[in-house]
Amino acid sequence: MAGGLLMLLALAACGGGGGSGSNTSQTPPSTSTSTPTPPPVSTADAFRLLDQSTFGVTATDVAHVQSIGIDAYITEQLAYPPTQYTGYSYTPHTPPANCTSDGSNPPDASSLCSRIQYSPFQVQRDFFTHALSNPDQLRQRVAFALSQIMVVSSVEIYEAYGLADYENVLLKDALGNYRTLLQDVTMSPTMGHYLDMANSDETNPSNGTVPNQNYAREVLQLFSIGLVELNPDGTQQLDTTGAPIPTFDGATIEGFASVFTGWTYPPLPGANSQWTNPINFDGTMVAFPDHHQPGTKALLNAYTVPANQTPAQDLTNALDNIFNHPNVGPFIGKQLIQHLVTSNPSPAYVERIAAVFANNGQNVRGDLSAVVRAILTDTEARGDAPPTNVFGHLREPALFITSTLRSLGGQSDGVLLRSASSAMGQPMFSPETVFSFYPPSYQIPGTQTVAPEFGIDNAATALARANFINTVITQGGAKPDPTVTGSTGTSINLTPLASAANNTALITQLNQELMYGSLPSDASNIILAAANSASANSTDPLAAARAASYLILTSAQYQVER
Repeated sequence: MAGGLLMLLALAACGGGGGSGSNTSQTPPSTSTSTPTPPPVSTADAFRLLDQSTFGVTATDVAHVQSIGIDAYITEQLAYPPTQYTGYSYTPHTPPANCTSDGSNPPDASSLCSRIQYSPFQVQRDFFTHALSNPDQLRQRVAFALSQIMVVSSVEIYEAYGLADYENVLLKDALGNYRTLLQDVTMSPTMGHYLDMANSDETNPSNGTVPNQNYAREVLQLFSIGLVELNPDGTQQLDTTGAPIPTFDGATIEGFASVFTGWTYPPLPGANSQWTNPINFDGTMVAFPDHHQPGTKALLNAYTVPANQTPAQDLTNALDNIFNHPNVGPFIGKQLIQHLVTSNPSPAYVERIAAVFANNGQNVRGDLSAVVRAILTDTEARGDAPPTNVFGHLREPALFITSTLRSLGGQSDGVLLRSASSAMGQPMFSPETVFSFYPPSYQIPGTQTVAPEFGIDNAATALARANFINTVITQGGAKPDPTVTGSTGTSINLTPLASAANNTALITQLNQELMYGSLPSDASNIILAAANSASANSTDPLAAARAASYLILTSAQYQVER
């Protein structure tokens, strides 16, 4: 087991994790003209809520939550419209000769064109700049979680506009209804290309075509119900022999694969639509009935799609069949809890969230806004401290990076951040497989503790975390990249920390700003000694602040969000 992992495990039970500080705030949309006085919210609970629902805690946001209350804050966040990926446009699937990377360093015009249009570079940059500054933090967090459940990857989708289009689908639907999300993901030509639903044809012995099964398999296994039947609390249902009960078999996959035939990419503007339109990720896929598998199709729970329907009718029946399966609430709800709050939710927590998925209180199934509100306001999520020693989760690289900058008022153009995240094992929008960066069921070796993010924690990625903090704290960040238009680099202004009366006050301030006062006293004393040594041996007025910030941010107590 890697040394970094051992350190994280040894100190995780001590608690901690979070961020605060100053950041540019934006006036949220008005949600009401008169509201009752909210129940008081402690600083620690406000901090923990923001850690779970944003990309990093700021002092301004803590005060705002305490002012209006947790419920009103969530309502405010739900009301924000999505701020999306803009400035992207169609590019042909085959790059033109003057837009290919030739390995030049610094990159020439052709390589710059390729980097912007035929790689995830710009979309990754935009992810981080959005995470640092966009007001719709909760929507962005949920969309980020969904991008790791309903995965597409630049491994196959190398056109930047295709990745951006798909992320905009997730942003639009992140707080809507799951049935709408399922529809839009299925009809996305980006997903159609990634999992081969686009151009999947009916069975034709003369040319050897058969329905492609990739999307049929993954929409069930990963996007909706999982491999085994679940109880409402997310635990497995068992048969009389004690074995898990499969949710589907090969015949079910064949049925869904048949449903998902007869769809191709949307036509290019001004072009006539035809079977197998050229690859185009703008818009939604279009149907060709002559290429749709005829006949009945056997789906989940003994449901059969009638014969002689259109591709759209079959699709509606199939997605309704998935949507109404009882597994969806506990399967998707648990993963959202894991991404937002804790890797190890109790079965009771999962069951409460699954109940909200089934009925939002107004007889609506699949209301993701209600589900997310329930996750964040659940009794296991709220309070001044975590309920158990295994509560919380390791900050995945993207959240570790953004929390650091938002907590300390940093700024970035995303250039350093995208490369730093990759070094930590999370190249944004570029997982190697449809299973994303780590499985939700990953357990820490030698234990029964489910801890998904530890799946990419090893000696190399732990060192990359420390190197990133060294860059932004000790070395002053990264300079603007001359090959990136409008580059500002990455920096954190630590000057405000120099105003602390002494190093004891400095540690207290950082403890509050980064860890809502939860840093254990023994760790605090060690950091204070290091800060005293740094200031005594340097003429840099920020030497103590750099030493203390570095040690807190690289500590297990900070990296394990509690």
